[in-house]
Amino acid sequence: MPLYEYYCEACNLIYETLRPIREASLPVPCPECSSDGRRIMSTFMAFSYRDGYPRRLPDRGTYWHLEKEVKTLPKQMRHYEHPELAEPKPVKRPTKGEKALQKERAVAEQKEKKRRDRWGVSDRGYPTKK
Repeated sequence: MPLYEYYCEACNLIYETLRPIREASLPVPCPECSSDGRRIMSTFMAFSYRDGYPRRLPDRGTYWHLEKEVKTLPKQMRHYEHPELAEPKPVKRPTKGEKALQKERAVAEQKEKKRRDRWGVSDRGYPTKK
């Protein structure tokens, strides 16, 4: 038997009752005040399965992955991580040694540039015009 929702105007109560389909439109006594309540239209959530993934009805063209809405099917996943829901990988920070090496390279480039400017040579070895 289906479950129907009814509304009692006397005590402002919404209640549910299991009834046969043929008796659905008939009034049902309120469990609080025993006056007749009228049937109201209730809403519900439904899912269907397409391509092996649950989809909500009405279909908005989206899929569901672990109770979260996603726009595309996963082509490649690690464990249960959907690409749209995965957190971005943390950015690798340079170590102290790498920072020191970058600083040394920058100093060496500055020295080389000064030497080239002094001798009038480009970085490819061609004479520069002054």
